[in-house]
Amino acid sequence: MKKIFVFACFLICFVNSFGQTSNVQGFEVRQKLGFLAAHKGIMAHLPTELAKALEFTYFEHTRGGKKWHQAFNYPTVGATLFVGSVGNNELLGRYIGAYGFSELPIVKYKRFELNWKFACGVGYASKKYDPLSNPKQMAIGSHLDAMMCVGFKNIYRFNKNVITFGIDITHFSNGAYQVPNFGINLPYISLGYGRRLGDEKPIIQTQKTDLPLKRWLYGVYGIFSMKEVMPIGGKHYPIYAGGLSFRRFFSEKAGMEIDLDIISKQAIFAYQPEIPKTQFRIIQTGIYAAYLLPHNHFHFIFGMGAYIRDVYKPEDPVYHRIGCRYQFSNGIIANFTLKTHFGRADYMEYGLGYTFNYKKNQHD
Repeated sequence: MKKIFVFACFLICFVNSFGQTSNVQGFEVRQKLGFLAAHKGIMAHLPTELAKALEFTYFEHTRGGKKWHQAFNYPTVGATLFVGSVGNNELLGRYIGAYGFSELPIVKYKRFELNWKFACGVGYASKKYDPLSNPKQMAIGSHLDAMMCVGFKNIYRFNKNVITFGIDITHFSNGAYQVPNFGINLPYISLGYGRRLGDEKPIIQTQKTDLPLKRWLYGVYGIFSMKEVMPIGGKHYPIYAGGLSFRRFFSEKAGMEIDLDIISKQAIFAYQPEIPKTQFRIIQTGIYAAYLLPHNHFHFIFGMGAYIRDVYKPEDPVYHRIGCRYQFSNGIIANFTLKTHFGRADYMEYGLGYTFNYKKNQHD
């Protein structure tokens, strides 16, 4: 079920941008070269060779069919297939992944663009930790992982051709669903060639917005996840969470969110097991704030919160979220985020919510 949900989130991530007749479509092939960043001492033995990858991308260069295209200076969106190595073929194997992305222009000058890129999707590793056959692979304990990519990309266009040069960090993690889960971080440089299809299309100016601007939205949400704790091979503990959410979009390119989180993490029973615990006392509550980067109905999320009730304190008092969400026109929300404590994955959050006062006919 978890795998199906992650894949479904990936499919809906950019459906609101693809297929518009006003966009300019194209394809790109990109060669990436990098290294495995051993960010934990226990991973020091893993980097033994360069990380090499190929990426095959379908992209759409937006031309203003939506109001948010204009707000972000006509970004590029698309989907990428990743195939490559991560710095140690013997222990870590090879990876294949697929992600949706958005590239937001920072600088535009004639045919040149400098873009900021953010992407999320899923990846599959050919090798994982195994206590018998692969005990030295201490990075990730699962085949299927979440995949994220953040970086900068230079683009030069001439005629229908596209030359790109990029720098990014690609990350694989299972969100502590199965330990070990120290994660894989890969700084890459890349060089690519692309080809646009069809002729250049004129920019379309529109005043219609798809966001309910300058008013507070309120709703509820529920989250389910699973988490494994050390020692390796231990029990999987369910996580139940929910709360109240308040959101406001100030423009087509910026919004904020304030949540009251209520979390029942059953893995707390494994923390200092000699201490008696009850279901009520393991409940954590927190206040959380996030910056929202909206792309029509699809939103990137970058947030930080702090526990206001945390009896046993199994982690740091501050937590973070990064991920994505899709807001349907009927008020239903699909959520996919990674919850962490200063870079240490806590768990993946798979959730549904409902916004009570989200009505399309009330949009500005």
